[in-house]
Amino acid sequence: MLCYAFSVLNENEYNKVCTEDFENTLELFAEILDIGIKKQIKQGLVKDYIEENEVTSLIRGKINISNSIKDQSFLKRQLYCTYDEFSINCYLNQIIKSTLNLILKNDLSKERKSKLKKILPYFREVDTLEVNKINWKIRYDRNNQNYRMIIGICYLTIKGLLQTEDRGNAKLMEFLDDQRMSRLYEKFILEYYKLEYPVIKVHSPQIKWQLDDDNSWLLPVMQTDIVLSYGDKTLIIDAKYYGNIFRKHYDVNTLHSGNLYQIFTYVKNKEIELSDKSHEVSGMLLYAKTDEKLVPNQKYTMSGNVICIKTLNLNQDFSLIKKQLDDIVHEFILEN
Repeated sequence: MLCYAFSVLNENEYNKVCTEDFENTLELFAEILDIGIKKQIKQGLVKDYIEENEVTSLIRGKINISNSIKDQSFLKRQLYCTYDEFSINCYLNQIIKSTLNLILKNDLSKERKSKLKKILPYFREVDTLEVNKINWKIRYDRNNQNYRMIIGICYLTIKGLLQTEDRGNAKLMEFLDDQRMSRLYEKFILEYYKLEYPVIKVHSPQIKWQLDDDNSWLLPVMQTDIVLSYGDKTLIIDAKYYGNIFRKHYDVNTLHSGNLYQIFTYVKNKEIELSDKSHEVSGMLLYAKTDEKLVPNQKYTMSGNVICIKTLNLNQDFSLIKKQLDDIVHEFILEN
């Protein structure tokens, strides 16, 4: 899943990650970070202009008159100065260093800990952050684009390590909660279809409400997870990663009604949007398989549109996962 979600993991440097067995997710993420950060060090750590404040006898940048008067630094022939320093002590590198420090406090193999410790000296001039206060809304450009995957793994690592005050250590609980796994699950499916089926249009657009007037105030955004389009066929996939697929009502298993209402609304609005051309719009709820005994594999026809409920078993060899995803394409998009 990670290799598709972060396409850079398909590069040669990461080949060993695909073949090695890892005891847990933290070991996997630590290995990816070790390879990725070392590669970035060879290319050069990104630098940025950082604002520095210093009491100095040599004037640099702007003089802070108020602080200089307040502390009477001029009596020592010094002034408070504010200036920009081009430094590796930028936010991206601070996230990386903070993540490495957090990982090293956890239960990790000695060999992998040793490799990560050898990276830290390259970040000796970099400050650390409070990991629970990191701002993950990062703007990437051509200068820091290579950091996207590394920061993505840092995010998954930090969010997966739940903090505890017990003995001042971080404790490894359930590594990734459903919210983070859900986002990874969506991105994996989206990127898989983009890479494996270039002939198909694969994207995740917003669907417009087909209103009788222009009054869309207060209406929620219809943001799709995955949309596959080819010729006159369109399949809208809503990827769902839950601990439980079903809800029980009076000992009867039913699907979450909100999920069905959502995919039905997406399909009907998309169909009206395409009404001026030949079209066939279908919808699918694609659940990650759980331990529940009942495994849904249903197809309904609702007001002329097919709405399908399927599960994707992630706990199997990838060739079988691939087959399940391929079968969906051939059933709904590329059928003969």
